[in-house]
Amino acid sequence: MVTSSSGEAEKADQVLWTSTAAFTASFAVWTIFSIIGIGIKDELSLSDSQFGLLIGIPILSGSVSRLFLGVWSDRYGGRKIFAALMFVSAAATYALIWADSYPAMLLAGLVVGLAGGTFSVGVPYVSRFFSPERQGTALGVFGAGNVGAAVTKFLAPFVMVAMGWRGVAEVWAAGLAITATLFLLLTRDEPRGAADRPATREPFLAQFKVLVHAQVWRFSLYYFFVFGGFVALALWLPHYLVATYGLSLSSAGMLAAFYSVPASLFRIYGGVLSDRYGARAVLYWTFGVGVVSTFMLSYPPTTYIIEGIRGPIRFSTSLGLTPFLVIMFVLGFFMSLGKAAVFKHVPVYYPQDVGAVSGLVGMIGGLGGFLLPVAFGVLEDLTGVRTACFALLFLVVAVSLVWMHVSIQKLDRAAAPSGTARDVPAPDERLRPEQKAQDAHLLTDWRPEDPLFWESTGRAIARRNLWISTYCLALAFAVWQLWSIVVAWLPAAGFHFTSNQLFWLAAAPGISGATLRIFYSFLVPVFGGRLWTALSTGTLLIPAFGIGYAVQNPQTPYLIFLTLALLCGFGGGNFASSVANISFFFPKKEKGRALAINSGIGNLGVSVMQLAVPIVVSMGLFGYLSGAPQTAPDGATIWLQNAGFLWVPLIGAGVIAAWLGMNDIASAKASFTEQLVIFRHLHTWVMCWLYTGTFGTFIGMSAAFPLLTRLVFPEVDVLHYAFIGPLVGALSPAFSGGLSDRLGGERVTLWVFVSMIVFALLLIWALEIRSFPLFFAMTLLLFFSSGIGNASTFQMVPGIMARVIDAQEPQATTEERRRRTEGESAAITGFISAIAAYGGFFIPKAFGTSIDTSGSADAALYGFAAFFITCAGATWFFYTGPRGLFRTTERRA
Repeated sequence: MVTSSSGEAEKADQVLWTSTAAFTASFAVWTIFSIIGIGIKDELSLSDSQFGLLIGIPILSGSVSRLFLGVWSDRYGGRKIFAALMFVSAAATYALIWADSYPAMLLAGLVVGLAGGTFSVGVPYVSRFFSPERQGTALGVFGAGNVGAAVTKFLAPFVMVAMGWRGVAEVWAAGLAITATLFLLLTRDEPRGAADRPATREPFLAQFKVLVHAQVWRFSLYYFFVFGGFVALALWLPHYLVATYGLSLSSAGMLAAFYSVPASLFRIYGGVLSDRYGARAVLYWTFGVGVVSTFMLSYPPTTYIIEGIRGPIRFSTSLGLTPFLVIMFVLGFFMSLGKAAVFKHVPVYYPQDVGAVSGLVGMIGGLGGFLLPVAFGVLEDLTGVRTACFALLFLVVAVSLVWMHVSIQKLDRAAAPSGTARDVPAPDERLRPEQKAQDAHLLTDWRPEDPLFWESTGRAIARRNLWISTYCLALAFAVWQLWSIVVAWLPAAGFHFTSNQLFWLAAAPGISGATLRIFYSFLVPVFGGRLWTALSTGTLLIPAFGIGYAVQNPQTPYLIFLTLALLCGFGGGNFASSVANISFFFPKKEKGRALAINSGIGNLGVSVMQLAVPIVVSMGLFGYLSGAPQTAPDGATIWLQNAGFLWVPLIGAGVIAAWLGMNDIASAKASFTEQLVIFRHLHTWVMCWLYTGTFGTFIGMSAAFPLLTRLVFPEVDVLHYAFIGPLVGALSPAFSGGLSDRLGGERVTLWVFVSMIVFALLLIWALEIRSFPLFFAMTLLLFFSSGIGNASTFQMVPGIMARVIDAQEPQATTEERRRRTEGESAAITGFISAIAAYGGFFIPKAFGTSIDTSGSADAALYGFAAFFITCAGATWFFYTGPRGLFRTTERRA
C-alpha cells in the first residue's frame, strides 16, 4: 500500500473516476437479463422457474468468480484483469443475439456474469493508489458504480421497445467494449510493493490461507446483507409492489429504480463517513437502522380484536405505500453506507491480502443477490405472507449486529502482546489526528460579547443558526398543534366522538409536549444544538405519518387517536431545546430580539398549519400515494390524511438543513448534572409561573379556539378565522423583542398581564351578549398580549441570572460569570418553556370541563383572569416594585 504524493494525487483521482465509470458499465451489463430476460422468456416460451434461473445465472457466476478474480488481481495486476473481464463480457453479451436455445442462453449468461466480478478486481486495484486515510472515500466512490443497475432499468426498456431485446444486447456490448478501451487508455498499472515481486509472492493456493479467519466470514455476512440484500430487493421490489399495492409494472419498475439510485450513490458518502468516524461506527448505524426498518417492513397487515367493556373493538394496521417507500429509501441509504464501511475494513485489517479477502466478501455478497430472491419466493409460498422476505432480512441483519458487537467486545478485551495480528483490534480506521480536518460545524472560538468578533464573524453564523432553528421550530409547532384543526374535521370524516373526547385530543399534545420540554431543555449542552435539532425535527415524521393513515379509516379506535395526539408532543418538546440553543449564539444586548424571532416566528407554525390544512384537505395533493378521499355529510370530498402528509417533505428538508447548516459551540457543553443548579434559584420557579401566563395562554388558546368557537358560535365557519389568532400571537413577539431590550422586560411583562386581565373579562362579556365580533376581537388582543409577553419574559431571564450570579460569586472573573450566566440562563429558558407548555393542556381541558358541567365557558375564563392577576402581582413584587430585583440593583448601581 502506498500513499500518493501531491504530484500523484491527480493521477490517482483519474484512475478512481475512470474505474468507477468502468464498474458502472460492467454493473449495467451484469443486470441486463432483468430487462431482456422478459423478451427472451416470451421468445423461447420459458416457464417461471426457467426464467428465474436465466436472470439469476449471471449473478451466480459473477459472484463465485469474485473469489478467484480478487487473488488474480493481487497476483497479475488489477488493470489487466479488469480490462480483460470487460472485453470478455462484452463479447458474451453480443453473442446473445445468436443464441437460439435455452442452454445457449444459460452458457452465454455465465460468461456475461463475469462483468460482476470486476468489483473484486477494482477494489484492490483502486485501493493501492490511496493512503489508508483516504481508502474509505475512494472505495465508496468506486462502489457507487452499483448505480449501473438503475441505468439498465431506466434505459433498457426504451431501447427494447425501439430495437427489441437483441438491440439492447448489441448496444450494451458496444458500450462495455468502448468503456474497456477508454479504461486502458486513461489508467495505469497500480503501484506495487516489495511483497508483490515474483520472488517474494506466495504460491497461488497459499494466498487463500487468510480465508480461515472467522473475521473474514464475519465481513462476508455484513456484505451479504448490505450488498446481497440491495441486489435482491432491486430484483424483488417490482414483483412486491405489483402484488401488494396493485401498481402497474411500469410504475413498480420505476419505483424500484428510484430505490437503486440512492442505495448506490450514497456509498460515496459512506466512504467519507468511514474515513472520518470509523467503519465500525458506520456499521453500527447501518445495522441498527436495518433492524428497525426490516422489522417495520416485515410486520404484516394485521387485524386486532380487543374485548372492550361495550363489546369487541376491532381495528387493523397495515403499511401504506408512502411509508413503505420512505422506509425503503432509508434502508437503501444506510445499506449504501454499509457497503462502503465493509470494504473500508478490508485493506485496514488485511493490507497484504486485499484481493483474496475482497474476493470472498464480494462473492458472498453477490451470492446474496442470487440466493435471497429465491429464498423470498420460497418463504412467500410456505407462509403465504408477502412480508416474509423482510423477516428474513431482519434475521440476517440482527445476526450481523450481534456478531459484530460480540466480536468487537472480544477484540477490545484481547491482550495485544500475547495475540497475533489477527487477534487484536485493528488500527483505528479513521483519519489520524494530524490528518483529520477540523469539524466545520464545531465552533471552538465563540465570543459574542466581543464587539469586533461579533461584527466580523459571529453575527453571520448566529443568524444562520437562528433562521434554520426557527424553520425547524415552526414545523414543530405546526405538528404539535395539528389536532386543533384535525378534531374539527373528524365528525365530517365519519368519526363519532363526544365533545369532551375531541377536547381531550386537542389537549393531549399539550401535556406530552410540556413533559418532553422538561427533558429537552437540558439536552442541547449534552448532545450539541446541531445534532439535537436534526434528531428532534426528524421525530416529527412519526405523528405526521400516523395521522395521515389513522384518519382514513372511521373504524380506527379512539385510543389510537389519543396515542397519536400524545406523540404530537414531540413538536412541543422541540421549543425548549431550540430557545436554549439559540440563547448561546447571541450577545446579551441582542438576546431579546433573537429569542423573540425564534419563538415568535416558530409560533407562526401554528398559524401556518391552521391556514394550510383546510386548504390541502380539499384537494388530492399527493394523488393515489396518499390514499382514497372521504365524503363529508354535505357531499364534499376531503382528503383529511393530507393534514399529516403535508408536513413530511417539509420535515425532511428541515432535518437536512439542520445537519448541514447549523453549528455546535464547544464552550456550551455541559452535563445534565451541572445544569441542575437552576432548581436552587427561586427565580426559576417565579419565571415558570410568569411564562405560563404568557406562552401557556398562547398555546392553550391556539389549541382550544377552533373547537371552542365551533361549539359556542356554530353558525360561524371558524376554519376561515382560526389561523388569525396564532398569527397575531406569533408575529407580535417578533416585532416587540426590541421593545423589551429598550424598556426592560420586567416592565413590559407587568403591563402585559394587566391588559390580559382586561381582555379575559371582556371575553366573558362577549359570550354573555353572544357577540362573535367582540369575542373574536378580544381573542386577538389576548393572543397579541401573550405574544409580547413571550418575548419580554425571555428577555428577563439573562438579566435576572446576571444579577444573581454577580451577587453569589463576586470574586469570580468576568469571563467565568459570563459563562455561568449564559449556561444557567439557557437551562432556565428551556425549563420555564417546558412548564408553560402545560397551558396547552389545561386551557382546552378547562374549556371542555366548563362547557360539560355548566354549559358555558365563563367559569374557565374567570379562572384565567384570576391567574393573570397573580402573575401581575408576582411581577410587581419580585421585579418591578420597590423591593424588586431590578429596582434594588439599580439603586446599588
